[in-house]
Amino acid sequence: MTGRDPQNALWDRLSRYEIGPQGASLSFAARLARENRWSDEHAELVIEEYKRFCYLAMTAGREVTPSDAVDQVWHLHLTYSRDYWQEFCPNILGSDLHHGPTAGGSVEKSRYYDQYAETLAAYEAAFDASPPPDIWPDAARRFGVDPKGLRVNPKDVMILDRRVAIIGAAGWIALGIVIAVLIGVIV
Repeated sequence: MTGRDPQNALWDRLSRYEIGPQGASLSFAARLARENRWSDEHAELVIEEYKRFCYLAMTAGREVTPSDAVDQVWHLHLTYSRDYWQEFCPNILGSDLHHGPTAGGSVEKSRYYDQYAETLAAYEAAFDASPPPDIWPDAARRFGVDPKGLRVNPKDVMILDRRVAIIGAAGWIALGIVIAVLIGVIV
């Protein structure tokens, strides 16, 4: 941690903490990567950001809001209920950390939007660095684009990366134009 108090006991506990049972065939990080279609390396980075979020939740002095990726770690951690409630909250955080989902509506959206922006500012103040944008996007993406995500089973659907599809479609269109021009020249 490069924040204001690098000797902070809370951060020391968080940085050493490993989620889930040790020696499991499927580790917490591997399960997180599998369920979110992330690389193992990315899952580890998001877990580190989850720890930073938990640090902020305990030290910021106000409610904080996670990024969507960090929220995925939190959701999965909550399913490890014994670990979360019997080890993590009492022994690592020193307090309960409840997950409070939104009640919905424009007022709630505005509140969480503002709270998320404040969380990003608190992150910068605590860690003397900007949060990584691939894990902590700006508030407009967090509350405009990310909520449209949905979980799908790749055995049931075909998943096509939009960036590849657009480049692929542009390539086919360009090829079609070249063929049409060649046909026009030949005829």
